Amino acid sequence: MSDVSPDPDVHDSAAQPAREFATFGPVHLQVVDRDDALRFWCDVVGMTPLGDGGDSVEVGAGVEPLLVLHPGAIAPVRRGYSGLYHVAVHLPDDAEFARVLARLMARRWPIAPTDHIMSKAIYLNDPDGIGLELTLETPERQRSMRMTATGMEVVGADGRVRSGVDRLDVDGVLAALPDDDLDRPLPGGTKVGHVHLHVADLDAALRFYRDGIGFTEHLRSDRLGMADLHAGGAFPHRLALNTWQGMGAPPPPTGSAGLRHVTIRLDSPARVDAIRKRLADVEHRDVGWFVRDPAGNGLLLTVG
Repeated sequence: MSDVSPDPDVHDSAAQPAREFATFGPVHLQVVDRDDALRFWCDVVGMTPLGDGGDSVEVGAGVEPLLVLHPGAIAPVRRGYSGLYHVAVHLPDDAEFARVLARLMARRWPIAPTDHIMSKAIYLNDPDGIGLELTLETPERQRSMRMTATGMEVVGADGRVRSGVDRLDVDGVLAALPDDDLDRPLPGGTKVGHVHLHVADLDAALRFYRDGIGFTEHLRSDRLGMADLHAGGAFPHRLALNTWQGMGAPPPPTGSAGLRHVTIRLDSPARVDAIRKRLADVEHRDVGWFVRDPAGNGLLLTVG
């Protein structure tokens, strides 16, 4: 199999239709300590506690739950297993992206600010090693992107070729900060914008997410062990898959911090029914339909 896919790897965001058939609901995370998790997700990141279920707590932005935290894990994230690489929380505008960057810097939390051209990103980990990406979508800055034999090639709207993983212009981002209020929580309009998963086998994962659920593959590199898919909208990066924890990486041991399941909201009951017919071992639950991908990552399919 070729390392670099042909023309479908070239993505022109302007050619994509606007409507997405799937969005993300709350991502459920297993964490070790409740108080440590809340300090990170609320005091450092800026989420708001929304509901306490006793054995879990919802946190989010405005009235929208973004995560459900389940305390009780006995070990932090372990390497060498499938699971969550990162959950990506997308900010609604430049000002709020600047605010969260300034807050992280003020809290002295270790971060990796990165410019993907199609987005601006801040990477960090929670106290248990769960990956988070804070994102500002900027598809208007990108003309195209593709995988080459040497890595990613991104052509910006200005015609310049970039790697897609350049250092973010932090000073430029902070110039959009509207005030000095670094304690203001994440605003309404903040959302879980994409999810990036460790999987055991790229082909099996693509058959599940592309052929089973219906995401569109637009970028793949077997040499890099990764693929990227979108949900039919203008933003190209909604679901990413990689084998960076090793081919055949098993699910994490019981009691590990990390992903419990991702909620995927489909645009119609008919689509859910069609997906159920294509996938095996789909389990009905009160709030939707639960299924695991071939690597063991849990998904809750809902309509909304």
